[in-house]
Amino acid sequence: MIEIREAKSNDFEAIWNIFHQVVAKGDTYVFSPDISKEEARSVWMTPIVKTYVASNGDLIVGTYILKPNQPGLGSHVANAAFMVDSLAQGRGIGKTMGKHALNEARRLGYQAMQFNFVVSTNMNAVALWQKLGFQIIGTLPKVFQHKQLGLVDAYVMHRFL
Repeated sequence: MIEIREAKSNDFEAIWNIFHQVVAKGDTYVFSPDISKEEARSVWMTPIVKTYVASNGDLIVGTYILKPNQPGLGSHVANAAFMVDSLAQGRGIGKTMGKHALNEARRLGYQAMQFNFVVSTNMNAVALWQKLGFQIIGTLPKVFQHKQLGLVDAYVMHRFL
């Protein structure tokens, strides 16, 4: 049973383990594979974002952040980022967090959600977001330096809440 809750400061060690594992691959996020723990904390645990963890019992197996996509006049649109522990992938944790994020965004008063940079070769993420009602509304050509594939496209994905 997966439980999702807001993260606490003492959850960061587990979040860091997932974050580092995901970005070190260099295939889904723009963060440097060599990002420091403190740099990661400043992205994932900053006061301007709401941070959540997905746990299976006492084990944190995923995390996501929710924030305004833009400040001021663009703040009615949410943005989010998701990471799942590699040992827990394929169990529906990303889908569970995605549904939770959509509900949280609605509850917080957002009118839509937008992902600004979904790497086109991350087919699991693209398929998941499409299943959850997102549409690809734009393609950014050759904007991501994939660690194995070189330059690849990224998508802008959007859905109303």
